[in-house]
Amino acid sequence: MTDGPTPVERRLPTQEARDLLALVRELAAREIRPRAAEEEAAGRFPRELFALLSRSGLLGLPYGEEFGGGEQPYEVYLQAVEELAAARLTVGVGVSVHSLACHALAAYGDKEQCAEHLPAMLGGGLLGAYCLSEPSAGSDAAAMTTRATRDGGTWTLHGTKAWTTHGGVADFYTVLARTGPHRTRGVTAFLVPGDAPGLSAAAPERKMGLTGSPTAQVRFDGVTVPDARRVGEEGQGFAIALSALDAGRLGIAACAVGLAQAALDEAAAYVTQRRQFGRPVADFQGLRFLLADMATQIEAGRALYLAAARRRDAGEPFGSQAAMAKLFCTDAAMRVTTDAVQLLGGYGYTADFPVERYLREAKVLQIVEGTNQIQRVVVARHLLGPESR
Repeated sequence: MTDGPTPVERRLPTQEARDLLALVRELAAREIRPRAAEEEAAGRFPRELFALLSRSGLLGLPYGEEFGGGEQPYEVYLQAVEELAAARLTVGVGVSVHSLACHALAAYGDKEQCAEHLPAMLGGGLLGAYCLSEPSAGSDAAAMTTRATRDGGTWTLHGTKAWTTHGGVADFYTVLARTGPHRTRGVTAFLVPGDAPGLSAAAPERKMGLTGSPTAQVRFDGVTVPDARRVGEEGQGFAIALSALDAGRLGIAACAVGLAQAALDEAAAYVTQRRQFGRPVADFQGLRFLLADMATQIEAGRALYLAAARRRDAGEPFGSQAAMAKLFCTDAAMRVTTDAVQLLGGYGYTADFPVERYLREAKVLQIVEGTNQIQRVVVARHLLGPESR
C-alpha cells in the first residue's frame, strides 16, 4: 500500500525541459491549485494568474526566442499545458487558447508585424482570444458571415463571433472574416485590439462547467483596422485557421489528460484512506481494476498526443494524429472523471470533493476545437481521401 499518488514521471528531451516542467509543477501547486475550487465555484476568471504566467515566460513557450517566445518544442509545451490543466482546467485551456490566438501572426505574419506585436503577445502581459465560430457557423466554420470590407488602407468588420474563450477580457482577438464570396478562399485573418471602438462582448455564457473561463459572443460593429493588421494574404484566412486548429487540438488533448490525471490522483488518494468492512477500499479487486483502467486510458492518451507533437516538431504532417489525440484524450477524460465520481461514491457527487467539477469540465473538452464527431470526419478523410463522404 502506498501513501497516495506520486507525480507523473516524464521523459523530457533536455535538462532545460525538465527544469521547466518542475517550475510549472511548483507554480501550479503554489499559485493555482489552492484557489481553483473556490474561484471556479464563484465563476471568477484568474486574470492575475495569466499575468504571472506571462511574466514567467509560460504564455509563449512554443514560439521563437527572437520575439520573446520560449523556443520550446511542442512536445515540451504540451506537457506544461497538461500540468496547468491538472491544477485548474480554466488555466490550461486559457494557455492553449492564447497560444492558438498567437499562431496566425507567428506563422503567417511578416517580419515587421511580428516585431511590432509578438513581444507583447508572448511575454508582455497581453492575453489573446480566437474568433472563428459564429452563432450559425460552428462545425461548418466556412459558413461564417462576419464580413470585412476594404476602403483603401483600412478594413471595416461587421458581424458576431460565438463561443469565444476570453471574450470580453482579451487584449487582442485573432478574427477570421469573410472578404470574398468563395467559402474557403474568401476568408481573411485580422489582428484586432481588444479596445477597438465598435468591439463589444455579450454577457458570458452560463456553462455547465469551466465557469471561471469566460465564454462569450463578440460583436464587431464597424470595427476598423489598418491593412497592417491583416495577417497573411487576403483570402488565406481559412487555411490559417485550419493550421491553427491542428495545433489547438493538441492543446485540448493535453488539457484532457491533465484533467483526467487530476481525477485519478484524487480517486487513488481517496480509496487508500476510505475504509469499509474493516479494511481500505483500495484492497477490493473491483476498485483496483477500475483504477488500472483509468491509468491505462491516461497513459495511452498522453502517448498519443506526444506522438503527434513529435511529428509537428519534426515538420511532418500531423493533422490526422492531432484529431486522433483530441478525440481519444477527451473521450478518455470523460470516462476517467465519471469513474472517479463512482469511486468516491456519494462523496463524489458533492462539491466537497473536486471530482464532480472534473466531470462537468470534461464534457466541454469533447466539444471545443471541433466536436469529436468532426474529429472522426477529419481522421476518415485522411484515411479515405478528401473526396470521401
